[in-house]
Amino acid sequence: MPTQLELDFHAAMVNIYRRAKKEADYNATRFIQMVTDQGGREAAKTLINADTPSDGYAALWTRGRLDLTVEALVIENPQWYSLFTPEEIERARKRLAQYEYRVNG
Repeated sequence: MPTQLELDFHAAMVNIYRRAKKEADYNATRFIQMVTDQGGREAAKTLINADTPSDGYAALWTRGRLDLTVEALVIENPQWYSLFTPEEIERARKRLAQYEYRVNG
């Protein structure tokens, strides 16, 4: 049974999908499928631990909207930190830095 924090994180993942579609004109179909199939936390872990950024990450980068990535969602909201390992948090932070994203928070 997921914790309330995991349920809240899942909702936040669905929200960045909706925002990307509305605000960046990006329909992240593979992303929302991962979230639906694996749950928000596991989908985030999969994306953060991938050796290379996802196609969705690249698409959001070209639109100047890295704020709508999983990495930014995790890094900019310390309430999610307990859902991830310190290494995952650092990977997310480094990926954003590589793409010159200025973290809020």
